[in-house]
Amino acid sequence: MIAEEITLGIVISAALADSINPCVLGVLIFLLAFLTRVFKSRGQMIVGGLLYSFVVYATYLALGFGILKITVSIGIASAFYWAAAIVAILAGLFEMKDYFWYGRGFTLQMLPGGAERLKAYTDRIESFYVSHRNIALLLVGLLGIFVVLVELPCTGAPYFAILALLAKGMYADAVPYLLLYNFIFVAPLLAVIAIAYFGKTESMERWRAEHRGAMRLFTGLFLVALGAYMIYSLYLF
Repeated sequence: MIAEEITLGIVISAALADSINPCVLGVLIFLLAFLTRVFKSRGQMIVGGLLYSFVVYATYLALGFGILKITVSIGIASAFYWAAAIVAILAGLFEMKDYFWYGRGFTLQMLPGGAERLKAYTDRIESFYVSHRNIALLLVGLLGIFVVLVELPCTGAPYFAILALLAKGMYADAVPYLLLYNFIFVAPLLAVIAIAYFGKTESMERWRAEHRGAMRLFTGLFLVALGAYMIYSLYLF
């Protein structure tokens, strides 16, 4: 039985808020520009982008299953619930701050050194591509694991909140919700890949830069509302 506090609408909304995070889109646009430069064939660029998206999906899904399983197994669902609610509210406030003062003071971003390491990895793959094209393509996909882990500080709050809500119900009942959440999370990545296929990478980066504040405001408002709802639901249900 799934917890009464969670609904399909909450799962979908959280996944959308997670997926339009400027961190996610910024890294993807960087990788697509890299793929376009390295892989001369559009077909290979598409394969690389799809492989990357699949690895992100699988990694995010495995991370969710792991956290949920541990939380339920060792009986810390209540503590995790409170922690996730507070994190959601705090993360939301920081996201809203960036709408007015983008990048000033503390901001949710990749782990320190993550961007530099990502660039270093892509440089190595680019040089490796000359002699081992197929292996280089596989390495692009494996970058998805690294990206998921270093992006968690700026993308994890909605996911942790949903996991905390799911942890109040039965583990088996949470599976379809996690599958749906992660599909919605990667759906914009697939859309961006399709746009990049037609050579619009630069225009996508301009759009992201122009709207990153609005994206953070939307995410922030949602996270504050979600965190408040989680706390309120403790007394409602």
